Amino acid sequence: MSILHTVNKSPFEKQTLNSCIAHALDGDAILMVEDGVYGAIDGTAAATQLAANKNISIYALGPDLNARGLGEAKLVSGLTIVDYNGFVDLAVEHDKTQSWL
Repeated sequence: MSILHTVNKSPFEKQTLNSCIAHALDGDAILMVEDGVYGAIDGTAAATQLAANKNISIYALGPDLNARGLGEAKLVSGLTIVDYNGFVDLAVEHDKTQSWL
């Protein structure tokens, strides 16, 4: 049973992403949305934690990245950028969705 975890808070303001990573299991996915996309910036502590979890799929919502001026060159490797349809697809692919607020 896999879970799609969504994170909407910046890791520079809240510990939400850290908590999410600590609870995510193999086969789960993390989707960063809104200010949560700041967790996708390469070279940060959050990026190091994300990269250490090889069995968890990492996604970021493209429109939120664009709204914050974050281009693909600034993002952690292994991250997949999705659009709104991709968000829906992820929700359908996983048994449950957990929002980390």
